[in-house]
Amino acid sequence: MSDELLRPTISSAVDPKVQPWRLNSQAYVAFFGGVIAATIIAWLNSGRLGVERGKRLMIVGTGVLGLGAVIALFALLNPDGERTSSLRIVVRIIAVLCILVQMRWQRPMDRAFQLRGTDYHSMWVLGPILVVTCAIAEALLLALVVML
Repeated sequence: MSDELLRPTISSAVDPKVQPWRLNSQAYVAFFGGVIAATIIAWLNSGRLGVERGKRLMIVGTGVLGLGAVIALFALLNPDGERTSSLRIVVRIIAVLCILVQMRWQRPMDRAFQLRGTDYHSMWVLGPILVVTCAIAEALLLALVVML
């Protein structure tokens, strides 16, 4: 007979060799890269952490809602196509709010990873790549919205 307290709570689908990224580092990617970069890094990291499928889909849903909010605000507040610094700040605030929600769904599995006592993976390669490519993609998408 096994004791309920001694049963492992972490699913066996988690690969102990895979190192996720720090949750707080994802906020930098969100701030500089936007909602698209934040959603990609949160999706990839949640896979590394072994987050269940439903929460991973909520991460994507949060990103889609955040991108929709960015597009709507950009279209409403910038109909003539002139970018203002205050609008860029609003876009960054939305990206950071999205990553905070996305981090919340990753946090339980991140705590479980911390208990393993291993190191996190460095985000110095993927982070800048996502920041540059996703910031350009988001800017092109917003330019397309203004043209329509």
